[in-house]
Amino acid sequence: MNFKLTKLHQFNGYKTGIYSINLENEQETLFERFLKENINSFKGEIIDINSRIVTINKKTGARDQFFKLKEGNPGDGVCALYDEPNSKLRLYCIKYGSTLIVLGGGGYKPKNIRTLQENEKLKDENYLLRKISKRITERIKNKEIKFSEDGTEFLGNLEFENDE
Repeated sequence: MNFKLTKLHQFNGYKTGIYSINLENEQETLFERFLKENINSFKGEIIDINSRIVTINKKTGARDQFFKLKEGNPGDGVCALYDEPNSKLRLYCIKYGSTLIVLGGGGYKPKNIRTLQENEKLKDENYLLRKISKRITERIKNKEIKFSEDGTEFLGNLEFENDE
């Protein structure tokens, strides 16, 4: 799987760097795809999610209370951004401390499901982020990717190819 990490400049704050993922041959990021897929059915929730990201980016940083942690494998940072308690959307992301987030995709989470494995769309989005997190972690361990001094940016090779 080829992909690249893309900084989302529309969230131009200083507390937290916000990135998303461009999959091979796709113009839009996973986060942009999530927005497009859900804007018609869940416009209010999309507005709330964007507002939450702006708050994280410009005011508070990525506090743990804004996320449902441990949505992936131990230590991979995969989590879900919390919205209002009765929200129907789940947005998955990878959290690096309080200063950097990689937004992925997500989807509709019916109230009658308890685990993401009961919903094929959520399962696919979550497992994709797990794979991506693993590849980012490998590059961090190999010092091919570093964090900026303030921790809000990735530095290094942010394009990933199949043959790695």
